Amino acid sequence: MRTVWGTILALAVAAPLAAQPRPLSTSSAEPPVSIRVFGMVAEQQFSAQTTFDAVFGQTTQPFWGGGGEAVFRRGIFVEVGASRFTKTGQRAFRANGQSFRLGIPLTATITPFEVIGGYRFRLRRHPSVIPYLGAGVGSYAYSEKSNLSDATENVDTRHVGELAVGGVEFRVHRWVGLGVDAHYTHIPGILGTGGISKDANESDLGGISARFKLVVGR
Repeated sequence: MRTVWGTILALAVAAPLAAQPRPLSTSSAEPPVSIRVFGMVAEQQFSAQTTFDAVFGQTTQPFWGGGGEAVFRRGIFVEVGASRFTKTGQRAFRANGQSFRLGIPLTATITPFEVIGGYRFRLRRHPSVIPYLGAGVGSYAYSEKSNLSDATENVDTRHVGELAVGGVEFRVHRWVGLGVDAHYTHIPGILGTGGISKDANESDLGGISARFKLVVGR
């Protein structure tokens, strides 16, 4: 993780030099803080690839959600968001390097609640294109249920994770923006305690996702 956060820090330092940004306008017409709301869809590539491939048949899964942002005049922003993933697959186990599905329905639900702080850069030649970088923490609820299993095999827990994000917002109207970003999460401690995730030695529920946002607000 030190390498990941070191890279993120290096990007945060280098981005202003490469983009030649200027501070967001301090015109009296621009409020000191803008409150915005957004809707979001994301496609996540899970770090626990063996586990998700065995249970759901693929390692990428969709999340849906939304939230709000406070954007300050100097470019600093704070984002609060929530999203949800739920899907039914099958219980599985792993032996001799192979995964085997058991035909027992398993429904997993992940509900992230995340807080992100970061900086938005304004490009001199393209004021409607706004790159941004951020980092934060999240609380991730995870449940795993199967009607055909013993109740003790079901899971209902919550863990804290860390995250980083980098992307671009395109202002298509004074009150509307479209954003796309790469979103990285590291969530240890939920997986790896039992079942196929333990067999596969996978403990990270996080991963890398592409997020697409519709933003309403200045």
